[in-house]
Amino acid sequence: MKQNDPLRDSLDKLKIQYNDEQIEQFRSYYELLTEWNKKINLTAINGYEDVVRKHFIDSILICSLLDLNKDIRIIDVGTGAGFPGIPIKILNPDCRIVLLDSLNKRVRFLETVVDELGLDNVECIHGRAEDVSREKKYRSSFDLSVSRAVANLSTLCEYCIPFLKKGGMFVSYKSDKADDEINGSENAVRTLGSEITSVKEITLPETDIVRKFVMITNKKQVSNIYPRKAGIPAKDPL
Repeated sequence: MKQNDPLRDSLDKLKIQYNDEQIEQFRSYYELLTEWNKKINLTAINGYEDVVRKHFIDSILICSLLDLNKDIRIIDVGTGAGFPGIPIKILNPDCRIVLLDSLNKRVRFLETVVDELGLDNVECIHGRAEDVSREKKYRSSFDLSVSRAVANLSTLCEYCIPFLKKGGMFVSYKSDKADDEINGSENAVRTLGSEITSVKEITLPETDIVRKFVMITNKKQVSNIYPRKAGIPAKDPL
């Protein structure tokens, strides 16, 4: 009997549309991730099924909440091995995406993935959010910023919100135990001229893992005071 593909099964359960070419892109991505992970530390998660569920599917849960397959500009802050940005791009080829990471060797991996998968309109940047968001090309120019990084939400807001246009949205991937962290971010959100507009919960298919999506809308131009110098948002969150 033919074994079921956890990638197709999970996409079907989430009612997310895909085609065979996209499935092949995910498989190529997995192979590159496995190969490069032997040389540099990209992920502690190993094995096809675990990578599919805990990286690929987790990354694209947002696609069941928002329509991203259109001409919008997205930045993935602290993308690491490309999560959630590359899975989002694979399933939403019409979006334009920037992958930002502070470690150059990870950026080289991302550039290889983008090239090998034939992904258009993807830019891989080496830098820190505090510095890059002050560049004219990137500040206040994105429709959506996302982060699956392990950092306090108050800190993430200072990293991510300055990238947004007025009316743009920052979506933070958090665990189901993040209520205190979400409540504690209210000052940062308000200080940065934004508002938490909703918090959505989705259970990762075939697991008991619950993902919370904190959806924060930018209401006005962020003050030039923010973000503060590199390292300060992490040490002294708003």
